[in-house]
Amino acid sequence: MSQAIITTHHANDFPKEKSNNTIDLEQSEGEVINQTERKHEHALEHALTVEGNERFHRLGWKRLTIILIVQSVALGSLSLPSAFATLGMVAGVILCLGLGCIAIYGSYMIGLAKLKYPYVAHYVHFGRLLMGGFGEKIFSVAFVALMILTVGSHCLTGKIAFTTIAGSSACALIFSAISAVILFVFAIPPSFAELSILGFIDFASIIVAIGVSIISTGIQSSSTISNWSAWPKNNLTLSEAFVAISNIAFAYSFAAAQPSFMDEMHNPTDFTKAIGALGVTQMSIYTLTGALIYAFVGQDVESPALLSAGPLIAKIAFGVALPVIFISGSINTTVACRYIHGKVYENSVVRYVNTMKGWITWLSIVALITILAWIITEAIPFFSELLSICGALLVSGFSFYIPPVLWFFLLREGSCFSKRNIRQAICNLIVFLVGICVLGCGLYASITEVIVKFKNGSISRPFSCGVSE
Repeated sequence: MSQAIITTHHANDFPKEKSNNTIDLEQSEGEVINQTERKHEHALEHALTVEGNERFHRLGWKRLTIILIVQSVALGSLSLPSAFATLGMVAGVILCLGLGCIAIYGSYMIGLAKLKYPYVAHYVHFGRLLMGGFGEKIFSVAFVALMILTVGSHCLTGKIAFTTIAGSSACALIFSAISAVILFVFAIPPSFAELSILGFIDFASIIVAIGVSIISTGIQSSSTISNWSAWPKNNLTLSEAFVAISNIAFAYSFAAAQPSFMDEMHNPTDFTKAIGALGVTQMSIYTLTGALIYAFVGQDVESPALLSAGPLIAKIAFGVALPVIFISGSINTTVACRYIHGKVYENSVVRYVNTMKGWITWLSIVALITILAWIITEAIPFFSELLSICGALLVSGFSFYIPPVLWFFLLREGSCFSKRNIRQAICNLIVFLVGICVLGCGLYASITEVIVKFKNGSISRPFSCGVSE
């Protein structure tokens, strides 16, 4: 009897083995649950992708025009009167209009290449089409470097503006840090369609700032006789002429960001309307600003020209121009970050910046680019000269001599000497040669200026409290 009890006890202690049918049923239920979860994840990812595509394809040609104007027309336009003073009224007007037409033609070639290769999201990708992976690496370094340096130049301009407005003896490094923070805040929206809303404020700001400068110098000129001339100034050196030409050429440096903007258009074929409106606006603003202020002030015009209007007007003009400094600068941050963020998360929904991870990584990259631009601006004692050298190397390519290369190697159909291609081949060859001249002139002028500053000992110190332009 005791044995029976023991046996019964052991039999109750051990769990009963599951039948094969029970195991198969549980495995099937687990697979169904996993499949349901995967379907839910795929549905969520699909919804986020659709939402992201809609968000990043809301740009029409009118908003594109505003974005292009904001990205290209800034306080640099107020340096043109000094270029007119160097070159004379005739050469200044001819160069403003001529280089403007060439820049717009180059922009047209870029737009056609973007339409033919719609998967090109940034200028960098033209490098792969032209020279493979090696070309893409070169273009990516040049593209990101240009954007970072441009952001740095806006940070420097912001420091100068705040120092001028405040008129205090406070360390300018504080104003530089404040400028970097403001540039970061304006670069937070990842969509160019969202930034275009700020663009209207920016455009109004630059028009008012230029208007204030023109009117104030015009009023001052009524009591004096201006000594402007139709011809170049006396004893003009080759270096001075090249600096003036480079200032006009670099004022049309918007092409590098154009493919990035076009990639967000809901109808990219409308880009011709945008660059047409941009061309008319740019050439009108630049030519009128340069010619009128030079005519009012004469050979003594300063750069930027608003400084010629006196300390009070300079404070007013800088105050009005603050949106230009920061909104225009932040757009360059967004362009660089859109490329980097899209490259890192190329095959992920994170690239649409509509998830928690997307926003965290986006803000991190924006902060990184802004901080890097600020450090370069303050750490390099000859940043303005470095900017000129890089501008000569990079802007001349992106805006002038690379667009003709796109036509010769990516757009052209048939022989260059065929009846249908000969005229366009000649036009593109001329634009290419102009770009090479801008490259050579710009480099010569910038390097000469660096040498002169080193000889004079006028190079500023890193992270200095002083203001240098």
